[in-house]
Amino acid sequence: MDPIQTYIEEIDEKRRPAYEKLLDILKTNLPKDFELKMQYGMPSFVVPRSLYPEGYHTDPKMDLPFLSLGIQKGHIGIYHLGIYANEKLLSWFQEEYSKQVPTKLNMGKSCIRLTNVDNIPYDLFAKLASQMSAQEWISIYDNNINKSK
Repeated sequence: MDPIQTYIEEIDEKRRPAYEKLLDILKTNLPKDFELKMQYGMPSFVVPRSLYPEGYHTDPKMDLPFLSLGIQKGHIGIYHLGIYANEKLLSWFQEEYSKQVPTKLNMGKSCIRLTNVDNIPYDLFAKLASQMSAQEWISIYDNNINKSK
């Protein structure tokens, strides 16, 4: 069986519909060139080695990670490395989130924690997904994160 489908089937019934909807939104709205695969034990959108042969700096055998969607004990986690690396995108997202959601944003450096499935701003995540292409991510990664080159 497909490992992504297996992951989804193991999600509790309360959060599975929201998770599946988010995954579909990300698949639909992310620019081309990102590839969906299992990485870090969860469905992840990566820049494939065919587009970025150098791979990830911590493990060059891995595809360059960009965005992962995981289920944690108390939340759905969206791990968006573009937000971590691009302050303008982060500011835009924080401002838009505060306009659309009645609760405070629960976020770490790159992790957006969605604890209430009834308050997920799906349209905002569709817009967020469309904001950065694989080529833009590669450029940001090479210029700001992968400085060891």
